[in-house]
Amino acid sequence: MSDMSTVSEHTLLTMNFQAMQSAYRRDPAPDHAQRVAVLKKLKRSLINHEQQIYQALSKDYGYRSEFDTFFADIMPTIAAIKYAIRHLKKWMQPSKRHAGLMLAPSRVKVHYQPLGVVGVVTPWNFPFYLALGPTIQALAAGNRVMIKMSEFTPHANQVLRTIVEDISDHVHVVEGDAEIGAAFSALPFDHLIFTGSTAVGKQVAKAAADNLTPITLELGGKSPTIIDEQIDMKIAVDAVIMGKSINSGQICVAPDYIFVPTSRLDTFIETFIARYSEYHLNSSNRNQQSHIISQRQHDRLMQLLEDAKTKGAEVHVVKALEPGDDKRVYPHLLTNLSDDMAVLKEEIFGSLLPVMSYESLDEVIAYITERPRPLALYIMSNNPAVIDRLINHTHSGGISINDTTMHVVADDAPFGGIGHSGMGHYHGYEGFLTFSKAKTVLYSSSWLPKNRFVLKHRDWVLKVLRQWLLR
Repeated sequence: MSDMSTVSEHTLLTMNFQAMQSAYRRDPAPDHAQRVAVLKKLKRSLINHEQQIYQALSKDYGYRSEFDTFFADIMPTIAAIKYAIRHLKKWMQPSKRHAGLMLAPSRVKVHYQPLGVVGVVTPWNFPFYLALGPTIQALAAGNRVMIKMSEFTPHANQVLRTIVEDISDHVHVVEGDAEIGAAFSALPFDHLIFTGSTAVGKQVAKAAADNLTPITLELGGKSPTIIDEQIDMKIAVDAVIMGKSINSGQICVAPDYIFVPTSRLDTFIETFIARYSEYHLNSSNRNQQSHIISQRQHDRLMQLLEDAKTKGAEVHVVKALEPGDDKRVYPHLLTNLSDDMAVLKEEIFGSLLPVMSYESLDEVIAYITERPRPLALYIMSNNPAVIDRLINHTHSGGISINDTTMHVVADDAPFGGIGHSGMGHYHGYEGFLTFSKAKTVLYSSSWLPKNRFVLKHRDWVLKVLRQWLLR
């Protein structure tokens, strides 16, 4: 490793990438025991640094609830490691495939081989889970990993460096601003996964294209919630509050806007304010609502709010903003909305919540399908006809019914976007496949002179095959 004082950041980045390539080439086919050993070291280190993780993220945010950090960073990361360890032996086994008549009596199997060096670009909202989630699956697949962390979480970045210190031959952490991020994306990785905004995702895709690097993009978008006519409003509101209050709504799959039947609009607003106040304002819980990550993001939310108010939106607050709130923004429900408002155009990524009324499900489906496909869609209903219609007539990366955001941490299910909300998927077995090369291997016996027979009797083979296949 060279001294930063004598080597430019870009040169050092390239050198570290080459070092990871060399480490992979020295051991390009780690066995099951080796992979499990790396994952167990990572798990133990995470557990040992639990308190440092809480402290680091609270410093980066100004205040971040330990509940948010445990629930959305630590818990799903540990669960992903345990799940991978439990199932890795089965994942690594070659899968048998049907050879077909033309290849008889040969056999076909698909072997799963590590790709090499995987790049992971991580955002600031859940720096541990979104860095280590894909890393876990890449390590399970036998790869080496380089992680580009956000410059907005410097304390978390330092803790992550310490966590992966014992597996530094397998995982390397990179820090830096947008310029370093661009250079990182331009490295010739064997796979690159990016989590962040759609705008930056497009730039990452362009950079990766120069190397024909396969990419997985986990982006965002405006994830809708649809409340039907019959669902218990308290159940629906609690699900929305869960998704909108964790990390103050700074989640790529947070409910971005709500559709409520016109006759239930006032009930939704009243229930939301009452139950949010119960959970967060009138609660003895030590864990309070997390801050917005930075003043820049806080100002952006305030600009969205002011734009909506200027254009006629009605604002319903659970708690008015006060000087002592610092960067904490409690939910603002917005009604009387119009399409020219920025809050209906841009991903909110915070605690503002547009609420729209509807008369028929057709209106809802038309509105959603006329816009870019979201990363998530939430249905508050017990009506199978409503649920099936929304599942089958809308596109989204994933769906939760009578819940929000929680489908993301399902161990045995793929997570990924569609269209402007992303491409590709990972998590669990699908993550193992994403970071593996599925290599077809044809096994033909040396004792059977199949090729000689075909070559000597081409006319007869042609006749038989035509009669058998072309019917």
